[in-house]
Amino acid sequence: MASTARGLNQNSQLISGSLPGNELDTYFSDNFISRRARRALPSADEPDDSPIPDEADVSDLPTCLLCVCLTGSVYCEEVTPDMTSVPMMPKETAYLYARFNKIKKINTKDFSDIVTLKRIDLTGNLISEIEDGAFSKLTMLEELSLAENRLVKLPMLPAKLTVFNANNNLLRTKGVKANAFKKMTKLTNLFLADNQLEAVPQIPESVRILHLQNNNITLVNKDTFCKSNDTYYLRLSLSEIRMDGNPVMLSKYPDSFTCMKVLPVGRYR
Repeated sequence: MASTARGLNQNSQLISGSLPGNELDTYFSDNFISRRARRALPSADEPDDSPIPDEADVSDLPTCLLCVCLTGSVYCEEVTPDMTSVPMMPKETAYLYARFNKIKKINTKDFSDIVTLKRIDLTGNLISEIEDGAFSKLTMLEELSLAENRLVKLPMLPAKLTVFNANNNLLRTKGVKANAFKKMTKLTNLFLADNQLEAVPQIPESVRILHLQNNNITLVNKDTFCKSNDTYYLRLSLSEIRMDGNPVMLSKYPDSFTCMKVLPVGRYR
């Protein structure tokens, strides 16, 4: 439970204060009102709760029937009947919030026609597989949350991401390619806490906040954060590193942090 609470707190960093204009107030008021309260709204404002035949596929329903669509934004949270796949969206969608559903897989076709997406939040689903190339056409995507799912490996990620959240999954080091983040030169926030990683992945120079707490990391070396062949190298952008909850004893590797202005949070004795 404590691990989940930490994950939820970190996930909020992806959304808070990031919606354009007055959409932020609309999003929070819609998502933090209870379902009971929403049912108390005038009937004209209520979604159609008519029962859907058992054989109906959610993906076959008209766009925005199960979601709330505003200009450029689609909100699908805790949808009934169960949403097991990525919902249909208007082609001009820039922001998708499909949290706390039962989406199991992301296919290459799910986002192939929605090239305007800038933010995707799929927190709290059942995603265990993402097909290669599922995000390949999303050249404008800046923020992606796959937190609280069942991923054992990461797909190829869009190069322009600034925020990536994969907290609370089942990721091991073998499921994260060595160069998974190498070309992501604009990435500033990287959240990989509460997984099963045995080593620190290669971190781009641009990253400012790095969360790796509650993994199985057992060691760091001089090249994990610094450059052993460059004694003048400084990594000033990295201002927050969390490695608490890992087996590694950081005090055993003092030369691994000489290029940094802050020490990682973690075990030192």
